[in-house]
Amino acid sequence: MNEHEHVDILIEHGCVITMDPSRRVIDDGAVAVKGDRIVAVGETSELARRYRAARVIDARRKAVLPGLIDAHAHAGHAMLRTIGGADGDAWTAACEAIYTRASDEAFWETESHLAALERLKAGVTTGVSLLGGGDSIMRVDDPVYARRHCDAVVRTGTRSIVAVGPSRPPAPRPYTRHGASGQSETYDVDFERMFDVCKDIVDACHGDADGRIQIALMLPVFAPEHYPEVAQYEGDYRREAERYMSMARERNLSFTQDGHRAGTLDFAHRELGLLNAKSFMSHAIDLTEADIAACVETGASIVHNPSAIMSIIGRCPVPELIDAGVTVAIGSDGAAPDRGYDMFRHMWQCMHYHRRHFRDPDVLPHGKVLEMVTIDAARALSLDHELGSLEAGKQADIILIDLFKPHLMPMNMPVYRVTCFANAGDVCMTMVGGKVLMEDYRVLSVDEGEILERVSQVADSTFERAGLRHLFDAPRTLWGHSHY
Repeated sequence: MNEHEHVDILIEHGCVITMDPSRRVIDDGAVAVKGDRIVAVGETSELARRYRAARVIDARRKAVLPGLIDAHAHAGHAMLRTIGGADGDAWTAACEAIYTRASDEAFWETESHLAALERLKAGVTTGVSLLGGGDSIMRVDDPVYARRHCDAVVRTGTRSIVAVGPSRPPAPRPYTRHGASGQSETYDVDFERMFDVCKDIVDACHGDADGRIQIALMLPVFAPEHYPEVAQYEGDYRREAERYMSMARERNLSFTQDGHRAGTLDFAHRELGLLNAKSFMSHAIDLTEADIAACVETGASIVHNPSAIMSIIGRCPVPELIDAGVTVAIGSDGAAPDRGYDMFRHMWQCMHYHRRHFRDPDVLPHGKVLEMVTIDAARALSLDHELGSLEAGKQADIILIDLFKPHLMPMNMPVYRVTCFANAGDVCMTMVGGKVLMEDYRVLSVDEGEILERVSQVADSTFERAGLRHLFDAPRTLWGHSHY
């Protein structure tokens, strides 16, 4: 009698889309998991002979994929997504007011729970979250806010790369701390304080929860040709670039920026030394040949956010970047008034966005966009040795997509069905590091209802504190007009 090797979980009889180097799609496939690692991927008949599992998961009529990766989003935004209507300036101003003056510890913890919960239910097992946004306004006056964000992710069970760095100039700028008993204190925070806080965040949080929490560093993009008012702060940018990149090198941290445009990548490389193999730069619209060459030379990656407003006012040249050999990932840029963390939506948007530009339906094959939210995204984040594909030795981050639904029939062409027809609501199981966090659509790691109730309470108190309830009003031109 053959001896069976014991494993913890055997997922069997699924359509396994491996994303491995051969891009195998195994019609009656299985994945064996022991501890937090994948130990084997192959035909169900083969793995069932080799392994005896403490638990067997039947994946019939389901696709089995590596957990999806969202390579660019913003902590804080999930609580603000419903406000402002079409007025982007009002929404950005609200972000600044809330992130610096109206948010407390409960806001950052509750928002993190909400975002992690949405990602978990959408099959996003790893997500990048900048600690703030709204044109580079970061909550870096005190490390406690990053700690609260990370604590919520840890409890939810997913992975987060939290990007921290200084708010955009000028500095000092006022921040307000709110105590538990209702008292508040406003104080000025300069670049020195922001740097010290970022260093404290790295020391306290990087590598937390067995590596599920990682810290990346970031800086606002220096773009005087697009925003002339920043030209006067070039000295500040150069000084902070040197300090943050030095910290990144010392701690082997990734580096990111939000909002690159024509010419800014080339400048960031030549003048600031920000591009290297651990850099992933977001948006990157209307790039010049020199910008693309800088990415090729340094090995820096690009994160494309096809559903974002920046992709309306300009275009990230994704096919051109890919053809040049640059790694390109997809990010949600979530959450915001018009988008969330559904990476299926962003894959679909990415394909149609660039096909429309070239007026060519052959641009960006379905398999490539799936790579951009799995193995290519992992490579952009310098995590492809651990994540992004179903391979023996990698972390057991696995999702199941229920294919037995009217909009996902008939039962053929699984890659096309996943990229063109599936949505976040079709993810029925999510596993991270060998732990099942959601099964049969039910979240197991946290109390979903309790989190949603908490979100409403904290959001109400935050908007009251900020004096921004008027942003709930519907725009006058919401109905019956061709433009806002």
